[in-house]
Amino acid sequence: MSLIKHYVRIIGQQPMDGSHPTTYNNVCLDGQILVSNASADTLLADIYKEHINDYPKFYKMDPLCKAGFVASELLLNAEGRRQEQWGESRGVVLFNAASSLADDRNYQATIDDPETSFPSPSLFVYTLPNVLTGEIAIRNHFYGETNFIVLPTFDSDAMASVMEMTFSDGSLRSLVTGWVDCYSETDYDVLMFIIERDAVSHRNELSDEIKRLWVN
Repeated sequence: MSLIKHYVRIIGQQPMDGSHPTTYNNVCLDGQILVSNASADTLLADIYKEHINDYPKFYKMDPLCKAGFVASELLLNAEGRRQEQWGESRGVVLFNAASSLADDRNYQATIDDPETSFPSPSLFVYTLPNVLTGEIAIRNHFYGETNFIVLPTFDSDAMASVMEMTFSDGSLRSLVTGWVDCYSETDYDVLMFIIERDAVSHRNELSDEIKRLWVN
């Protein structure tokens, strides 16, 4: 029995030499490929326009939020319970290794030159990765635990442990969770999924399943 109810895998990478990769720029939903061998710089926008297209704030988001938002929308559409009032029974806990690095770089560029610097408020707001968890929670009226945790590297054991601790809140029934990493507008890696409370009773098996989805 799968402990993970639905999952989305998004890999975007634009090779430095300009070649067209065959193992990147893919979107997979519950094992089915939605997009393959697309352009990394348009992949997220293309998915948004085709499958979402009702949240104009998407175009103002930083790359990390775009990647996570698109993944969450695909995931929740697949679940098919968008109208349910989850309230405090659903949380959002995400992980990565780069924090908000993509936006940090863009923001730094606006303040590098003290003679011409003009700090950008629209970029500054995204210099914390937990903005993404907030975006997902607000969009879907999830009022349970929201957290964004930065790890040294992808670690399914550590992730499963955090998920187990998160469910110590007795009101929580399910989590939107997983890995959302982003280094630039064309370099991002996402594995997002839904688990319910009973999944963390099998923490080792959950860790193994997360690892399997990551490498496949």
